[in-house]
This record gives sequence, structure tokens and C-alpha cells, in this order.
Amino acid sequence: MIEIKRAHKEQSAEIARLIMIAMTDECCLYFCGEGYGLTDFHKMMTSLVERTDSQYSYKNALVAMDNDKLVGVAVSYDGALLHELRQVFIEVAREQIGKDHSLIDDETQAGELYLDSLAVIPEYRRQGIAQRLLKATKEKANQMKIPCVGLLVDKGNPAGESLYLSVGFRYVNDNQWGGHPMKHLIL
Repeated sequence: MIEIKRAHKEQSAEIARLIMIAMTDECCLYFCGEGYGLTDFHKMMTSLVERTDSQYSYKNALVAMDNDKLVGVAVSYDGALLHELRQVFIEVAREQIGKDHSLIDDETQAGELYLDSLAVIPEYRRQGIAQRLLKATKEKANQMKIPCVGLLVDKGNPAGESLYLSVGFRYVNDNQWGGHPMKHLIL
């Protein structure tokens, strides 16, 4: 029986691994400086998940659990806090993966709970877990009194877009982020 729960700090390394699955290896490497790789990126992401002042904080994560096994994650935060939360990413990335991201594009804004990362481990996919995480994220937005959940989906990810549309997300506009053309969707 899969349960959706709030994450705990002890799950940080696993959450970081799932965030990287959501981002794709190509995107993770895009964010790394010269001479840094996926192991370095995972170490950095784990340190960000362990913190309470990061957009990737375990405090912003909902996890899907199969007994004691973490099988999925949804990381979301108040879009109004983007610049404050991102500052931690900028500082840690400069320090740990040798790259300055201070000019990175905004992916969200006030008025939406931004779904930064959604991932389910491969052997648990196509069982409705992602849909349950999305619905739990919408409940989180309601509890926080934030009017909608927003996200960016890569235009080259039709399966992801189909998943989001199937639970009620709708297209708002086109966007560009991380070197990729994206669609901005809200629920």
C-alpha cells in the first residue's frame, strides 16, 4: 500500500536522487561547472534537500512510500519565495559544483505553489503514484491558501505533459528554462 507523507531529513539522499531523475542527467550536467559530474551534483542536491532554507528542502517534499521504501517525490514551494529560496542554490552551486547561476531565469512567481520536481522510481511507474502526488500537491496548495499549482514541462516530454493534463492541469503559456523550451501549466 503506497502512502503519501511529508518527507523527513533522513530521506535527503534518496529525495536528491529522485529530483535528479526528474531533472534528467542532461539537465543536471548543464548546471555543473567544468570538471564536475553527476556524483558532485547529487552531493550538492543532497545538501540542499537537508536544509530548511532551500527550494529543494525536505520540508517542501511529499514522498510516496511503499512501507519503508521511498518510491516517489513531489517537491513544491510558494512561488513568492523563489528568489529567497534560490539564493541558497546559487551559493551552494558556486561552492560545490563551480558554477554561478545568479542569472538563471525565473520559473515561477507569486500566486502559485510551484511544483519543482516530480519523480517516481522506474519499477513503480504506471501505478497512479504520480497522480496521487499531484493531487496531494494541490491539497498542499489549498492548505497554504495558494490559488494554484504551477509547473514547467519540457516541450520534448509529451508523456509528462499528458500526465499533468490528465489530472486537470491546463496550458498557460510558453517558457524557456534550463536551456529548453517549456510549457507553463497550472492546476
